[in-house]
Amino acid sequence: MTPNGVRVAFDLPGGQMTGWRWGDASRAPDLVFLHANGFNARAYFSLLAPLGEQLSILAVDQRGHGHSTLPTRTAGRNSWHDLAGDLVALLDLLDAPPLILAGHSMGGTVSTLATQHRPDRVKRLALFDPVIIPPMMRLMLRLPWIAAKRNTMAQGAMRRRRSFASRDAAVESFEGRGAFRTWPRAALVDYIEDGMRDTPEGDVTLSCAPEWEASNFASQQHNSTGALKRVTCPVHILRAEHASTCRIDAPITPNMVVETVPGTTHFVPFEKPERVRQVLLEG
Repeated sequence: MTPNGVRVAFDLPGGQMTGWRWGDASRAPDLVFLHANGFNARAYFSLLAPLGEQLSILAVDQRGHGHSTLPTRTAGRNSWHDLAGDLVALLDLLDAPPLILAGHSMGGTVSTLATQHRPDRVKRLALFDPVIIPPMMRLMLRLPWIAAKRNTMAQGAMRRRRSFASRDAAVESFEGRGAFRTWPRAALVDYIEDGMRDTPEGDVTLSCAPEWEASNFASQQHNSTGALKRVTCPVHILRAEHASTCRIDAPITPNMVVETVPGTTHFVPFEKPERVRQVLLEG
């Protein structure tokens, strides 16, 4: 395997989990990385590829993202336990020595939820602005008027433009705007590559359907704080300075480090890639 990476796919119950690998493919991964809601494994290509000289790395497309073919049923869904179940199934399939589990935003939370079920598979968690909601806030999200406000993100996802004439047109539409205003162009191009699918009509459409992205925003009844408290391996959290989705700013267990990265937004991996790589390479 070269630093350029190769596509991979894993058969899980119901479909395939896809992704990218860097480093020595002849051995089990040292690191498994999970992306944020609406993105895909390839979006983190420029972040992770340089680490392929030191680690065997697997980054995966979660259910409903990238090239994954796992089903995306939204009816009655209220948590990310289905995504965590996919990760548990992958860890069991890999049957690897304890590895580093890392993730951005939703990917960090899903990594935490999976670790409490397979603590023997994970030696360390590296979480980049994970979505961590304190118990009282999670209960308050059930109140109708608060749930309605929370659903503004889901509603925004539903309004997302779905189709573009080409991937280049999508890059030009997104660059420097909205969530992508702090992204390097290379990372945006990588995201678009697997974030769009070709259509029979000759244009491209979002790989992550707005309905699924919205479901992820709205489904918040998993206990992220409780899962963190049950994790016994070392945990290093990098949280954003501005508008963080990680609602804890200090360790809640002795095995945890919480570091707020100055000058960052929710997109820490794209704004401070060197610091993120340092955390991924820790002991």
